[in-house]
Amino acid sequence: MQKVWEATELEYAFLFTLRKVNSINTEGFKPFFNNLPVDPYIKGDYRLRRLSRFIVSGDRVIKLPHGYLFQPKEYNPLVGDIKREFTELDDGLVELDIFKHLVLAFSDSCKLHPEAEIGAHQIRTTCSPDNMGNPAPEGIHRDGTDFIGIFSVDRENIQGGETHLYTAKKEKPVFSKILNPGELLLVNDHDFLHFTTPIKPEIEAQGTRDVFVLTSPSLLIEA
Repeated sequence: MQKVWEATELEYAFLFTLRKVNSINTEGFKPFFNNLPVDPYIKGDYRLRRLSRFIVSGDRVIKLPHGYLFQPKEYNPLVGDIKREFTELDDGLVELDIFKHLVLAFSDSCKLHPEAEIGAHQIRTTCSPDNMGNPAPEGIHRDGTDFIGIFSVDRENIQGGETHLYTAKKEKPVFSKILNPGELLLVNDHDFLHFTTPIKPEIEAQGTRDVFVLTSPSLLIEA
């Protein structure tokens, strides 16, 4: 795994990492981002989303029953303290070897306990010549979990969407990068806040940013 840090920030080297997951060809994911339901909890209809939860057992990725996403308002001031429900990931996506490789890469990299629950958020953020898209409408934040993985699937006709990590809201970011397809950023949620800048089109047409966000614990509660 490649360690990533600012030259003057060596003390953070083991708290976040960036790696390229070479076993994953992101082309296989792309068709499954074309039928995502709109996130009903965010105004503007520019964010689309599915969500499922899993555990890893050996080299198997096991899908768990449906659950609800819940974050306290202290972590998500925009939609915290709301029991949110999202459509499950498509069965065809979950059955892909590349999806299994993604979940295993996250679990292995974070050294998760075999029974640790993992939330897999499939998210598309859209933008148009008239409207920017906001991948992080809640602003600079923590998710309220232990580990976060942000995996870039695709960037189509967009500029922006740069991911930042912070040790405090009023400090400068210690990490700033546009995540390219195939890159997985792993973050200790206890030590860093994160944010992704808004996106806008490069040319006069719709733009899209497709990612998976993995969390453990999953932040999901039983249905």
